[in-house]
Amino acid sequence: MLEKLTLQRCVVSAQGQVTPQLGPNDVFVALINPADYKHSLGIAYSDDDPDRARRIGAPDATPRYAGSNPETVSFPLVLDGTGVVPNPGGGPSLSVRTMVERLQAICYRYDGDQHEANVVKLKWGRAFDNFFGRLKELRLDYTLFKPSGEPLRARTQLDFVRFKTQRQSALEARRSSPDMTHVVRVKEGDTLPLLCERIYGDGGRYLEVARFNELVNFRRLVPDTLLRFPPLG
Repeated sequence: MLEKLTLQRCVVSAQGQVTPQLGPNDVFVALINPADYKHSLGIAYSDDDPDRARRIGAPDATPRYAGSNPETVSFPLVLDGTGVVPNPGGGPSLSVRTMVERLQAICYRYDGDQHEANVVKLKWGRAFDNFFGRLKELRLDYTLFKPSGEPLRARTQLDFVRFKTQRQSALEARRSSPDMTHVVRVKEGDTLPLLCERIYGDGGRYLEVARFNELVNFRRLVPDTLLRFPPLG
């Protein structure tokens, strides 16, 4: 039997455990599998001296590894409400409007308990094997209509960013580069304990990082400041 692409809503516990839900409104099964998909990986680099470009005659900087950009996948889906394509669940054919509502409920709706969009598990053979992500963008292109204007067919494009808990990200960073200094550009709202939690998995290391960077006031980080997070034993 042909395996269909499925999108499954997940719940993330306070401890970071991701649990796929099994309710009838928690799983969306594609009518037609995607004809293609895109998988993107990227690496971010930083410049030790962000003001270098402003100084005339300054030599070019050697980019330094700053981290990995989030992994993304994107793919198209066709939603058909003509009845030509049978419902993969075996029931009556669904309208395009109903399919869009179900897709949005799983991928797009804001989770008031988590204060973020839902985490979604993508499953389709080896193409998406154990991929957990959050929706980045959902685009809808309606292509066929009834005389009343009700849509009969739509093409969708879904873009997902891989989801990882802070603990997973910190463990992977330590496992892949235990002796590497991380360089982070401070963003508005960042705090040193929060950055330490993200990188080391331990927010209590902030005093060591403050001393390493010779910070005068570590309680008030200035946006766009570059901080170094060295290997800590």
